[in-house]
Amino acid sequence: MSLTSLSLLCLKELNMDVFEELFKTKAQSAPVNVGTLKVKVAHKTSSKITLLEPNRAKNLAITLRKGGMSTGQICTAIQTYNLDLLKSDFLELLERFIPSDYELRLIENYEREGRALLELSEEDRFMVAFSKIPCLPQRISTLTFMGNFSESIQLLRPQLNAIIAGSMSIKSSSKLKKILEIILAFGNYMNSGKRGSAYGFRLQSLDLLLDMKSTDRKLTLLHFIVSIIQEKYPQLQNFHTELHCLDKAALVSLDSILADVRSLEKGMEVVRKEFLQQKDSAVLTNFMSNNGSLLDSVVKDSKTAEEVYHSVVEYFGENPKSTPPSVFFPVFARFIKAYKLAEQENEQRKKNISETDFGTDLHISDSPMPAMPRFPQVDLIAELKRRQMTPLVREGKDGAIEDIITGQAELDLQDRKPMP
Repeated sequence: MSLTSLSLLCLKELNMDVFEELFKTKAQSAPVNVGTLKVKVAHKTSSKITLLEPNRAKNLAITLRKGGMSTGQICTAIQTYNLDLLKSDFLELLERFIPSDYELRLIENYEREGRALLELSEEDRFMVAFSKIPCLPQRISTLTFMGNFSESIQLLRPQLNAIIAGSMSIKSSSKLKKILEIILAFGNYMNSGKRGSAYGFRLQSLDLLLDMKSTDRKLTLLHFIVSIIQEKYPQLQNFHTELHCLDKAALVSLDSILADVRSLEKGMEVVRKEFLQQKDSAVLTNFMSNNGSLLDSVVKDSKTAEEVYHSVVEYFGENPKSTPPSVFFPVFARFIKAYKLAEQENEQRKKNISETDFGTDLHISDSPMPAMPRFPQVDLIAELKRRQMTPLVREGKDGAIEDIITGQAELDLQDRKPMP
């Protein structure tokens, strides 16, 4: 090959635009920055037709770079339901770029004109191929649902289990019921001189047990009740061991998880319809066979959770619609915490009783409490036994324990004198 032939070959391969700009003979021309020149040359050579709106094209380019796959690989993965290549976060990004009706018309007009696809930008070429996938919105929705299904189940099940365990343990706890009966009995005992008996009380009244204090201000009503239970009903002291998952259940938004379960049902229905149209798809076949019964189980658990929660809330005279788990379960969690603390403080008082002049003796069997006088017509133990045979489900019209366990009730008690 001659030297002339080599020169002609090199001229074809080399970019002479840069050479010409740098070494042109016009002396008056200002010096040219090589970097700026390269950008100008690149703009000249990359003039592509764009159908997409500029910002949308830019965002699509970013999404495609995140995917790290070619247009062909992405479209093939969608058509074959390849979840190994199509991760959930990438699918959620792709879903934003499902062609609109307007974009579909632009693509259709461009193809009708018989113009070459290579004249389009990379993002537009992707959009053309993307739009050709049959039932694209349904496929993307199906893939997204399938990709998120396992994680959704793992998030929902512990929350449903917490609601079920918490609700059932509260309603079935015989020890908790007897403690609440004792509390109501004390309320009726204090109330005997003025009002009729209360048939029940609102759960929020449990928080008020710490508000009522003895005459010397050293004891709360809860301390006194705990000492009564220790002396007379020791078998009830570990009542909290019968209650489960209260803290976890309190964190659950029941309405939200029930809505999530309904969303899973709708998503599975979309997959089922897709399966009926693509019965030859091994991926859809495996997904339906492996997860259909799993969803049925979660749906069943959601119905159980709703039923048992409504049942226990109504059992205590509350309205399930206005009493969410975040309000209901913490009442019992706070009561347990306060009860345990009262136990510890009572024990500490017993240890210090020989060193400190403690006005109120916690041993009920040894001497009566000055602030809790005994009336001939009302026997406390008889009242407690009577309460154990009466359902604790509502508050009576002629007695309200909330009014009893207040400062006014405390003042009333201080005004009473023990009868001989």
